[in-house]
Amino acid sequence: MKIKPTSSRMFSLLVLYDMQTLFFERALEKISDEDAHKRLDTKANHIAWLVGSLVQQRYEVANLLGYTEKQQAENLFKDGKGIQDNVQYPPLSQFLQDWNKISPILQELLSKVTDEKLDEKFEMMPGMVMSHYELITFVIYREANCIGQIALWRRLLGYDALRYDDM
Repeated sequence: MKIKPTSSRMFSLLVLYDMQTLFFERALEKISDEDAHKRLDTKANHIAWLVGSLVQQRYEVANLLGYTEKQQAENLFKDGKGIQDNVQYPPLSQFLQDWNKISPILQELLSKVTDEKLDEKFEMMPGMVMSHYELITFVIYREANCIGQIALWRRLLGYDALRYDDM
């Protein structure tokens, strides 16, 4: 797909968005739901939480841009909820289903966002005001960070490295 955003500021962010959409799916290849919950005697976020958190993040940005649907496991992640001990998170297949649903919708919304909307400020949380552009930029950064964490978990759990071929 050729990227032709309404705002030229979105071009490089959309290139990264598309790459991360692919890398997310590849990062989950062959990982079992059992392994996705392993923390290896650490307090680190496990794969299931990282995956659900990324899906939640895409839905929240889409909601900010006018989309109204939520991910299936929204209650586990809404309001910035962190990882919960002794909670069985949904199977990776459910998160992947929601990811595949929201990703093209959000890609279209991001492509059509105007400079005026990007510059619009909103209160992210009490005392924290930012523009839509600042939020979208942070979200793109956070996606890369979390996908990198999943890639590290792959290796720690004995899986093959994340594939970067055929981009």
